[in-house]
Amino acid sequence: MAFKDLLVLKKTYHAPDRKLTLVTLALVVFGLVMLFSASLVAGYLRSGNSLYFINHQLLGLLLGIPAFVIFSRIDYHLWRKYALYFLLGSIVLLLLVFIPGLSANYGKAHNWINVLGFSLQPSEFVKISFLLYLAAWLEVKQNKLENFSHGLGPFIVILGIIGGLMLLQPDLGTLSIIFATSLIVYFVAGGKWRHVLLAVLLAAICLVVLVNIKSSKMDRIECYKHPEISVDDKCYQINQALIAIGSGGFWGRGLGESRQKFMYLPEVWSDSIFAVVAEELGFVGSIFLLGLYFYLFYRGWSIAKKAPDLYGRILAIGIVSWIIVQTVLNIGGTMNFIPMTGVPLPFVSSGGSSLLSIMAAVGILSNISRQTRAVSKRM
Repeated sequence: MAFKDLLVLKKTYHAPDRKLTLVTLALVVFGLVMLFSASLVAGYLRSGNSLYFINHQLLGLLLGIPAFVIFSRIDYHLWRKYALYFLLGSIVLLLLVFIPGLSANYGKAHNWINVLGFSLQPSEFVKISFLLYLAAWLEVKQNKLENFSHGLGPFIVILGIIGGLMLLQPDLGTLSIIFATSLIVYFVAGGKWRHVLLAVLLAAICLVVLVNIKSSKMDRIECYKHPEISVDDKCYQINQALIAIGSGGFWGRGLGESRQKFMYLPEVWSDSIFAVVAEELGFVGSIFLLGLYFYLFYRGWSIAKKAPDLYGRILAIGIVSWIIVQTVLNIGGTMNFIPMTGVPLPFVSSGGSSLLSIMAAVGILSNISRQTRAVSKRM
């Protein structure tokens, strides 16, 4: 896009979607309140500071708010120009975790790096960088997606490179989010159902092979199917989560009154935080949180429908799909509707990298909303 075209676009700007900003703010505030309640005990036992996790979250928010403001003011068309660099950047980010001295390993996972004393999870930023590349690539290929050699073939190769690097870490949870989001935007860009189903089939075959190789993945499948086995060991987390959810009832025990957060429930500040939400706020509070996520998706879908071009439409759908897919994986795993994947709950779980990347992504969504056009009611 020429510079003069960008100037023309600037003249069409209008006020951003305020409802998108409000629902994002509501999720951030809700997340801070619940993280404060859920992590007090774990924070004290880990570092002697009850506010350990909330302080880290506030640091992520301190960077996330400016990221939201900055990305909301930069014309999203600019990112299309640097699409290839975003792909290369995604690959570099995933390779950083294998560099000695930079890598910060937790158990057998290579998901983190240490930078100036701070821990960062590069895969969180890959969610947005790869989406920016994929949206530009799909826009260019929109009329060729029916052709395997120009559409599905290269799509699988590109996704396979990113997926392969994530499996080496391994980070199956984040890979699931990127894979699902990529398929959704592929379809939105004009991809055929049969191609999507073929990609899902290939992914399922790879997953079966991986599960049979990695015993830890097989354990998660077994705990999903039979949570009553190994209650005190392999299936301990899911059982404690179900106890927390069940004990919350309709109204909940009350904010701050969780019992499971007293070191009964593992990863209470991250993977399992929804169980504390359900225990303290009950069915009513859980539905309220789900309603916020649903409304965020609705605003994103509305913005995508009125986006001025296919690139904006793909980005908008991709961003809200990423957030909703991650939400479903987290809550579904906590409630044992699906095997646990270990992904954080957007806006709620502790994680500066996750919060920063999501705030930047919502900022891009806000910028798209500033350039939306009127759409006929028949649409």
